[in-house]
Amino acid sequence: MSNKNFGFGTQIRKSPYFDSTVKWGATGFSVYNHMYIPRDFGNPEQNFWNLIQTAILCDVAVERQVEITGPDAYKFIQLLTPRDLSKLAIGQCKYVLITNNDGGILNDPVLLRLAENHFWLSLADSDVLLWAQGVAVNSGLNVRIKEPDVSPLQLQGPTSGKIMIKLFGEGIKDLKYYWLREYDLDGIPLIVSRTGWSSELGYEIYLRDGSKGNELYEKIMAAGKEYGIQPGHTSTIRRIEGGMLSYHADADIYTNPFELGLDRLVSLESDINFVGKDALKKIKQNGTTRKQVGIEIHCEPLKGPNTTFWKIIKDNKDIGKVTSAVYSPRLKKNIALAMISIEHSGIGNKFKVTTNEGTFGCAVVEKPFYDPKKKIANS
Repeated sequence: MSNKNFGFGTQIRKSPYFDSTVKWGATGFSVYNHMYIPRDFGNPEQNFWNLIQTAILCDVAVERQVEITGPDAYKFIQLLTPRDLSKLAIGQCKYVLITNNDGGILNDPVLLRLAENHFWLSLADSDVLLWAQGVAVNSGLNVRIKEPDVSPLQLQGPTSGKIMIKLFGEGIKDLKYYWLREYDLDGIPLIVSRTGWSSELGYEIYLRDGSKGNELYEKIMAAGKEYGIQPGHTSTIRRIEGGMLSYHADADIYTNPFELGLDRLVSLESDINFVGKDALKKIKQNGTTRKQVGIEIHCEPLKGPNTTFWKIIKDNKDIGKVTSAVYSPRLKKNIALAMISIEHSGIGNKFKVTTNEGTFGCAVVEKPFYDPKKKIANS
């Protein structure tokens, strides 16, 4: 691939790490938040094994940041999310939901608190910058909202801790799960957090100067050589094993938190005010008609992740859809996340699913499929 000629026009942005990812073997890209994201380094299954056995470095600059500052920044960020942020400390991160006035999910970012009134929303794939700026117009709150020059990398896997010690010193071992710290790495300004999208031990490294992207990428690869680091991409296999959501696949604006079992991220009993609170109260009171479940699909190993939603059928009736499916070489099973009618959501219930390869049996099982208590990521 010629990185100089690759592209679909200037409306799709290249990340600060683009040249390095091509150099290290990226062969396929997708578009996420109007930016290219590496999706293929030749073998998705090997990428999975690299992740769980050593470490991979992933260009996730597509996780664009919405920066919220100003005297009322805390009040405004609370307005955006139904999660109670009253105990969010400076230097702490939280997984949150952004909901609209109907209680639908607009995004499921990680929130970082850098200072008393300085926040980043590290986004999934949707235009929350525009939403936040729109909400601010009539909020009566004094805030500034922009997309800063910030581009994350993810270093994930069991040897990631050793690589981080080599880069930042022994002090990095004290960084707790879902906390952040500011660093300067040989003149490269960074924020480092103990977070990631892999359900493995890992870190996110937020570059604060896009001109130094390839320099940072190469430094990390060099530091990780003795620890088996490989260039990689976010692993669909490991994501689904961990029951992690992919926005637009497993959730969208027509999905509410209760359907996903994310009640813990919705504070209805407190006196905080947030967009969608009245709607979510009604949904909670009336109950949901759908529920996300884990299922196993009983057929030969899937050749790759699903690229369409697969219908789930019971007694010739459509009762739901598979939203994310993949074959797990570790579990030796086809595993999937699905949204189905709540009356059919019990563990052990059996149905049929129509895939691209035919119609097969499936059954509801416990999720997450692996390490349900997230002990690995929190180790």
